[in-house]
Amino acid sequence: MPELGLALSFRLDALALVMVVLVSGLGALILAHSAWYFGPGEAHSGSEAIRSAALLLAFAGAMLGLVLADNLLIGALGALAQNDLNRLLSFLLVSHIGLMIFGLAVFDAAGIAGTVLCVIHHITVQATLFLVSGLITRRTGTAALDQMGGLARTSPVLAVLFAIPALTLTGIPPTSGFIAKLSLLQAGAGAGVSTAVVAGVVVATSLLTLYAMARVWVRVFWGSSQPPQPDPDPDDELVVGTALTPKPMIAAAASLAAVSMLIAVAAGPLSALSARAANDLLEREPYIAAVLGEGP
Repeated sequence: MPELGLALSFRLDALALVMVVLVSGLGALILAHSAWYFGPGEAHSGSEAIRSAALLLAFAGAMLGLVLADNLLIGALGALAQNDLNRLLSFLLVSHIGLMIFGLAVFDAAGIAGTVLCVIHHITVQATLFLVSGLITRRTGTAALDQMGGLARTSPVLAVLFAIPALTLTGIPPTSGFIAKLSLLQAGAGAGVSTAVVAGVVVATSLLTLYAMARVWVRVFWGSSQPPQPDPDPDDELVVGTALTPKPMIAAAASLAAVSMLIAVAAGPLSALSARAANDLLEREPYIAAVLGEGP
């Protein structure tokens, strides 16, 4: 659409083609089965109806597990392929959203409670990492990992501010990330075979996240010190490549890092509060009665 200044393109690679065929084929099978199931006749009642419903539920669970596993793994693997720090953190954000969806998919009190804990932990930790990324970019003048190095010596405070949320995001005990992921893994392991398989994918994703964070640490904080890159646009409001770390920005990142550690300290009360919220969400009758009254 040249009149709007937009250029649209369509690309269908081998992986996309396989997914199109897979999803289309499975959808056609579901439609065929549904047409048979809801058709006339008494053969579709009783045990046959129960069997058909069980097969549909099993299929839905398998597809949900496939989507969640894809979201978790593709996000983590995408992070490993990035040289830009902000893009790497964004891919990890996508990966951990799949972790929260996994807790909701379990759909029992334990799964929802674990999701609440994961949301509280993840918002704090991911925000801290992006703040620290901004501090790194301001100091070094770049977000490219291969153009950094030696920040552990030149800015040890910045190294500590990165290490705390990085370890928390990977779920190293006794951080809040470990508590949240453990809650989700326990919920998934107790909900059936399919969720237990996805729980294994969660563990693999955590290991990939650990590798991604270790890769950032080695490239950014270890090695020889690199000179700051010049500001590509000195006239804009964003100042980078200063070789300095502003104290107000350090205070903001340190405050969020402290909150993430407090979440681990207050894990007991937060777990109880999350479990109460999950039970209230699943038990709708008390809420309906409180809003609409007991009725005549």
